[in-house]
Amino acid sequence: MKWGVVMKAIMVMFDSLNKRFLNPYGCQWTKTPNFQRLAERTATFNNCYAGSLPCMPARRELHTGRYNFLHRSWSPLEPFDDSMPEILKKNGVYTHLVSDHTHYWEDGGATYHTRYNSWEIARGQEGDPWKGSIADPYIPESTPKFKVGDLWRQDWINRTYLKTEEEQPQAVIFQNGLDFIEKNIGEDNWFLQIESFDPHEPFFTQEKYKKLYPHFYDGKHNDWPDYGRVYETENEVEHVRYEYAALVSMCDHYLGKVLDRMDTYDLWKDTMLIVNTDHGFLLGEKEYWGKNVQPFYNEILNTPLFIWDPRTGVQNVTRDALVQTIDLPATLLEFFEQPLPQSMEGRPLRDTIISDQKVRDCALFGMFGGHVNITDGRFVYMRAPKDITNSPLCEYTLMPTHMNCMFSVNELQNIQLQKPFDFTKNCSLMKLESNCFVNPYWYGTLLFDLENDPNQVRPYRDVKEELRLIELMRSLMLKNDAPEEQYIRIGIPQKEKMTTELYHKIENEKKEAEHIDLGMSVDVDASGRKALFVLLHMVHKSRKEQILRDFLSMLEQKQIQAVSTGQVYDFIHQSMPGREGEALSKRLDMMLNTYNVENMTVTLAKH
Repeated sequence: MKWGVVMKAIMVMFDSLNKRFLNPYGCQWTKTPNFQRLAERTATFNNCYAGSLPCMPARRELHTGRYNFLHRSWSPLEPFDDSMPEILKKNGVYTHLVSDHTHYWEDGGATYHTRYNSWEIARGQEGDPWKGSIADPYIPESTPKFKVGDLWRQDWINRTYLKTEEEQPQAVIFQNGLDFIEKNIGEDNWFLQIESFDPHEPFFTQEKYKKLYPHFYDGKHNDWPDYGRVYETENEVEHVRYEYAALVSMCDHYLGKVLDRMDTYDLWKDTMLIVNTDHGFLLGEKEYWGKNVQPFYNEILNTPLFIWDPRTGVQNVTRDALVQTIDLPATLLEFFEQPLPQSMEGRPLRDTIISDQKVRDCALFGMFGGHVNITDGRFVYMRAPKDITNSPLCEYTLMPTHMNCMFSVNELQNIQLQKPFDFTKNCSLMKLESNCFVNPYWYGTLLFDLENDPNQVRPYRDVKEELRLIELMRSLMLKNDAPEEQYIRIGIPQKEKMTTELYHKIENEKKEAEHIDLGMSVDVDASGRKALFVLLHMVHKSRKEQILRDFLSMLEQKQIQAVSTGQVYDFIHQSMPGREGEALSKRLDMMLNTYNVENMTVTLAKH
């Protein structure tokens, strides 16, 4: 770094911020004047895509500038990872994090905040295990079906301590960030990251923000929708959207305080400002709530991004180049005149800010065990697993933790030693067989043409286009040194191009796999077909054959002529009495709420 040159940077990062709720991106009904004010001072990016989801995988990208989801699920930073804040810290740039994002202080995120010189936290978001109460809190009757357990209970305990706006975690962390600016305004070479968990669910905010969106609603409490299919009424869906909008307006208010400091101290002359998010959130669009459980539509993946680079003076412009989260650490390192680590796949955005220079031809995105997705800016291609097992799937790590717990002893029984990947600095890794909560197989492979179908409501098949996008996907996976089983899982070749012949062979194998023959002349209605397939997905592969035999036996004994969802539930409770059956029924209920299985058939025919 050239000592003596004044360089400062501020990143304001929100969680689950939807660009379609912001005035600069064309929304006319929300109250976000400070985002509009921000757009007038920055370059606004129209085609920014997240890479790895959800929370901590996105933050690993923010540190390392490389995709996470092909090798690892939710995880800490690894010993071999090059962390952008730590690189700055080691090279004379003071780094400070203020956040209320509770996942930083769980097992699966515990190595992130310690990469900064200093950090401050605010407690109480979501189900943060903050205040202790042996007595159960009062919880009003609520619309969501699946809000049970410690997270739900703890959130209602936390809310009793957040009576005023000033006590809410978002207000606290922004005040902490402003205090850092005030104290260090005369100093040079620092990076401040103000990271707000809001507007992530629950959409809990004060009445003054709710009053910005008056509407009639006399239903049950609902500011925290279940991830999955929408079954609420139109009025209930509208209410949740207004609750979210109120929280976005609160975010807008506190963003304005940062912009005020930029104005007061004329930080525009020497301070980079980045305002971003990790991903969006479906609020009833595509008939879904949330993220993670459905295909990654643009409402989730196409994210807002605003950047002011004082070296360029470029403001009040839009940029259409395809950029990603992995470009942000590269942009900050380049701003502070630091070389990029060899493993970093992101690229600095200075020239894109100046002239909309192309950064990449295509972008990869996804979640561990989910669809592998690619976009070139016009087409979005979501490649599903080749079969219902969604396997093989392995985790590669030296830090065996999940989101909020260690890997279990059972998970660690069959560790294999994996030779180094090209980004692990000659470190061998633990290779662990894995699975994921959701299975994208149910949705199938999806192709969207954003030019003719910007809302992604008409997926279609085009073999020529798919072959082109598969080759782009394969090239990016090779660049990412993706493990061999990821190619096998989604049914694409690793070492050669996908041919038309191979494509049709794989598609025919998929169709054959979409039938299960139980050896009975029994009709299966749509609900029963869905329930049966989801049940077979949920149980371990070693039990599938026995499950089918037992189910067949039940059908024979009762001489049932038709299988419905109710018959599948009856089978669960007869074959797995007690807690196991109850737990499996609850999981089945949740999965049926999530998946809309239309492409499966079951054949129950006599041999």
